[in-house]
Amino acid sequence: MRNLRIIPKLDIKNHNLVKGINLEGLRVLGDPKNFIKNYYLTGADEIIYHDVVASLYDRKQILDLVKRTAENTFLPITVGGGIKNIDEISDFLNSGADRIFANSSFIRNKKFITECISYFGSSTIVCAIEVLKKDNNYFCYADFGREETKVKLEDWIVEIQDSGVGEIIITSIHSDGKGRGFDLNLAETIQKIIKIPYIVNGGFSELHHFDELLNVCNP
Repeated sequence: MRNLRIIPKLDIKNHNLVKGINLEGLRVLGDPKNFIKNYYLTGADEIIYHDVVASLYDRKQILDLVKRTAENTFLPITVGGGIKNIDEISDFLNSGADRIFANSSFIRNKKFITECISYFGSSTIVCAIEVLKKDNNYFCYADFGREETKVKLEDWIVEIQDSGVGEIIITSIHSDGKGRGFDLNLAETIQKIIKIPYIVNGGFSELHHFDELLNVCNP
């Protein structure tokens, strides 16, 4: 197997680590710090924190979690959820995050992408995409899969790349939480058009799932 970055993505709701299926039915797993310690000791390359209700309730509850993680765990931290302006990004970076990601705010305000890149640099800005197949096309969703958009995945990836974003996180809503592997048809679609580094998320639970993915793409 080729070298991969193994990056746990932790979905956070009200200070708790949660898990759902298809980004729905979230159940509490416990205090994130207990999981972070295990990920760090077992060799994770990075940590992604996602406040999954920040966009819905317009609040930021994970600044303290980011700060505690940065003080006690020597891993790069990428954080997102409900980010809408430059000051919020600065708050996360000052709390110890290395990068930020956004989804809903980028789809709704494309100028915000270039504003972020101009202010912080492309290596600090990641675009998240939540995607679901409908009528034989992949469409992007906002607000942690709660809001369907009319934006086609292929068009959005091209636009993101042209904007100068440093990396993309792509979540398969269909595969999320099922443990049956990533959506390989989606992987093939991504591979045909993407030109920048990207992270795929959703469905992994067995080592052979990584082999299956690498047979069709090179994330």
